[in-house]
Amino acid sequence: MPLALLALAIGAFGIGTTEFVIMGLLPEIAGDYGVSIPTAGLLVTGYALGVVIGAPLMTALGTRVSRKRMLMLLMGLFVAGNLLSAFAPSFPLMLTGRIVTSLAHGAFFGIGSVVAADLVAPEKKAGAIAAMFTGLTVANIVGVPAGTFIGQAVGWRITFGIVAALGVVGLLGIARLVPNMSRPEDTHLRRELTAFRNPQVLLAMAMTVLGFGGVFAAITYIAPMMTRVTGYSDGAVTWLLVLFGVGMFLGNLLGGRFADRKLMPMLYGTLGGLAVVLALFTLTAHNKIAAAVTILLVGALGFATVPPLQKRVLDQAHGAPTLASAVNIGAFNLGNALAAWLGGMVIASGLGYTAPNWVGAILAAAALALAFWSAALERRAPARETAAGVPAAASVPVHQ
Repeated sequence: MPLALLALAIGAFGIGTTEFVIMGLLPEIAGDYGVSIPTAGLLVTGYALGVVIGAPLMTALGTRVSRKRMLMLLMGLFVAGNLLSAFAPSFPLMLTGRIVTSLAHGAFFGIGSVVAADLVAPEKKAGAIAAMFTGLTVANIVGVPAGTFIGQAVGWRITFGIVAALGVVGLLGIARLVPNMSRPEDTHLRRELTAFRNPQVLLAMAMTVLGFGGVFAAITYIAPMMTRVTGYSDGAVTWLLVLFGVGMFLGNLLGGRFADRKLMPMLYGTLGGLAVVLALFTLTAHNKIAAAVTILLVGALGFATVPPLQKRVLDQAHGAPTLASAVNIGAFNLGNALAAWLGGMVIASGLGYTAPNWVGAILAAAALALAFWSAALERRAPARETAAGVPAAASVPVHQ
């Protein structure tokens, strides 16, 4: 794998830390600002919605500059947003800082995915994408637990200041290691928009929303669930987030390895397994050991869907992948926002802190249904093409 992938992974590490560290610090932030836990959950929802909006917006604005320069500009925006979060004197300003930070997220991973895929041979694209996302998964093993510990020990504002410093390191890494890849001459917004005419691109994005949304339904409220239902101490949340991060790391490796071989069967297994595990989480949350194992499995099964879903969008978008790739990152976060909102609703309605697990299970099951539908539509395509006089061999196989 090219050394430039390390630079992309460094940026992903910083973004992953700021995205996920908020879950372990919700009680501290809520207490500092005098708001409820569901209200503090808006920091997750707002961030996710910012990614949804920022992914296409920032990518569209970046069509006239080189991909390397755009990645550097995005990391600069990331640093500014985290500094605002660190010094915000009120909850609305804190939320604003989260949204500013989130504007860089989707475009960074979307453009970064295209750059990573272009750096390697076609048969290694999913592996290259997974290598970049390794930074995100390692963030959940190192960055998020460390940030949670620091936030609980000396204040959550210090955590966001450190995250801003990570962004500076990521920016310098991109400047030094990512090559100056020329912008394709035919890259313009109108061409990029043509990818959304393909129903398979839209179906893949819908799978992304529902599948990863299932993960966030449970993980957004992991701190109050583990402390108030399972019986863990506040300090133990740090190590539970380490387990989640280890699961994400393993799932990312698994998804990157098999997505280049059997993409759709990989999605069937991971989405189906995720639905089952999330449903069981309502029971295992009452036992410390079972809850810890479940958190590991949620991370593994949830993140094993990321490389195959991202690769499927790139494959189906054909010659206009940049905007579609970024929008699919936004789709991950649209799922996060939807799940965080639904999870907060079921908690606020009095159903308890385990109720979001049922929300997650339903979302994952819906994503699995869409995966089967997408494959069925793809199987019918060769028959239609043959009837129209187009050789069936010209179509894309389902497992690609």
